[in-house]
Amino acid sequence: MELPDSIHDEITRLAEEGDIRADEGSYREAIEKYVEALELLPEPKTGWEASTWLLASIGDVHFRAGNHELAVTALSDAMHCPDALGNPFIHLRLGQSQFELGNLPRANDELARAYMAAGKEIFDEDDPKYFQHLKTVLLPPEDGEW
Repeated sequence: MELPDSIHDEITRLAEEGDIRADEGSYREAIEKYVEALELLPEPKTGWEASTWLLASIGDVHFRAGNHELAVTALSDAMHCPDALGNPFIHLRLGQSQFELGNLPRANDELARAYMAAGKEIFDEDDPKYFQHLKTVLLPPEDGEW
């Protein structure tokens, strides 16, 4: 199924506005734009690819704002949407959020999924503590190179 062009265009516009607000550090306003876009999707909302990236964006902004419980909720919801399972970024943010909440078994699983899907590079733009933690729970690669 494809969205009508008018709805797709409006969702894209709102998401871009959300991205701008997030980059400015206006997290509440960013989330409002993403939610507004999400509300335009027909039911079931979890059946649309747009739900995946909108919920991931909401989770990312909550993570960046330090709202880790809300990040876990949004990112976990995203996992029920198309192409979310195996998406390294979603697994990374979900793992980081779980880590911050002290849910280490869940954090370990999600961070390992991100690493296996995208390698060490996915950790490069974030606090090194997440990758350092992951190295304590995984066996090193056969070549010894993390």
